[in-house]
Amino acid sequence: MKNLQPGGLKRRTIVGMKNLVSIAAFIGLSAAAAAHAQKLTVKVIDRQTSETNYTYQVPGYSNSTANGRTNCFGTSMSANCSGSATTSTFTTAPQDVSFSVRGATFSLLLPDGRIAVVNCVSKFAERMLGPAGNHRSCRMPIVDEIQADFKGKHAKLEWSVSLDGKKKESETYNILGILPAARPTPATGSTPSSPSK
Repeated sequence: MKNLQPGGLKRRTIVGMKNLVSIAAFIGLSAAAAAHAQKLTVKVIDRQTSETNYTYQVPGYSNSTANGRTNCFGTSMSANCSGSATTSTFTTAPQDVSFSVRGATFSLLLPDGRIAVVNCVSKFAERMLGPAGNHRSCRMPIVDEIQADFKGKHAKLEWSVSLDGKKKESETYNILGILPAARPTPATGSTPSSPSK
């Protein structure tokens, strides 16, 4: 029969509770970190690059989507059909805000319609060429649809560089600003058609 010292059970309970609190805190921090990071498929709608300073202004952008519907009623001898179409156009005017930048700058269209403006300047790369030669240009996607992993003030852009899509290239850009989504301007029309026999 084991001889339990007074308070031994209490000590084990306190240690167990401390471990539970530590685990809960770790899970909470992991969830908070995941909540602040977002990986999205984005579309490059504008790009500009220069090794000297320049002023970048987000250009105007327009995107349209159309939906159509046709209804037909009739007998085996004739049919009466009518149709309608709805077009929604999202337009963003050129922005009044401009950025004084150097390097590569992109406007990225997010899935919710907002535009993220990101920039990357030359990175340090030791080449034994002195201060002027120890830099490399930022990697830039040549495709328009890419992945962007947003974390805080940075966006890691990633894109495929192989036929099978397995080889990826990436670069981390600084987020200069997030512009609001454009408002849709719907236009509807209907086209009735005459009975056919």
